[in-house]
Amino acid sequence: MTNEKGRQLTKAILRAAAELSRELGAAGVLLYAEFVENPKEISEGFSDHNLIIALRDGEAQEELLNLSKGVLAIPSFDFGRSTMTKLALLLGLSKGLIRPEDRLICVSGSLKYRILDSIIVVDVSKELEIFSSAQLGLLEDIARPEVFEAVLGIALELAREGRDGKPVGTIFVLGDHERVLQFSRQMIINPFSGVPEEERNVVDPKLRESIKEFAAIDGAFVIRDDGVVLCAGRHLDAAGENLQLPKGWGSRHMAAAGITNVTKAIAIVVSESTGAVRIFSRGRPFMEIEKEV
Repeated sequence: MTNEKGRQLTKAILRAAAELSRELGAAGVLLYAEFVENPKEISEGFSDHNLIIALRDGEAQEELLNLSKGVLAIPSFDFGRSTMTKLALLLGLSKGLIRPEDRLICVSGSLKYRILDSIIVVDVSKELEIFSSAQLGLLEDIARPEVFEAVLGIALELAREGRDGKPVGTIFVLGDHERVLQFSRQMIINPFSGVPEEERNVVDPKLRESIKEFAAIDGAFVIRDDGVVLCAGRHLDAAGENLQLPKGWGSRHMAAAGITNVTKAIAIVVSESTGAVRIFSRGRPFMEIEKEV
């Protein structure tokens, strides 16, 4: 596709998304702005709409910041369109930019051709069924948005890169740490024991490599809602015999289902065998991010 045809398609997609938002009375438009070369093209169509900007790389230009009600920083991996939409929805919910009852017009595109080419109408509570329950503020209640973003980013890095060229599987348990510790036990000497709290917070970029290194240890990471890593190598004792999981999902997924069934925590599982990242709450998965091939 030529650059001119690509720009024409992007403009057409923007016009169609704006019109669809008006016709459906959508709560807003979720837009991957990295595919739009000129911010003016966005401002022309969305000046009267609630616009949420998603970006995989870099910072949003000031014009977009003024136009949108918030910006979502998406991990900079090559994702398919469906995964791009799911990630943006999840992070938007975490930051309070998106509500479970919202209907959104989600606009994404082709990473290969750098153009917008996809419009999806999403009813959030139907896309992520867990949010149709009474506990609508699930992610907001569990952890600060920047903490959830950091943990999810580390999980995605491990899923795609592994460690020293080898696949890695692990579990991150986030929130409700007191009950999580009650339903778990230490398998090895805790590598974070005695480390000052300010030096073991997941939002600190300097800690990322240490976490990825310790991910090779059997057991789970337990992380407080403010981002402090309490321990690694933790065995999750909560039983999961009565929990229904797809065939082929192993012990890590059962442990994640079990611990989230008896606590208010969420668990993020990195599958060693497939590289998928799955997020659990209330004993069941509510999102799967498959590894792109």
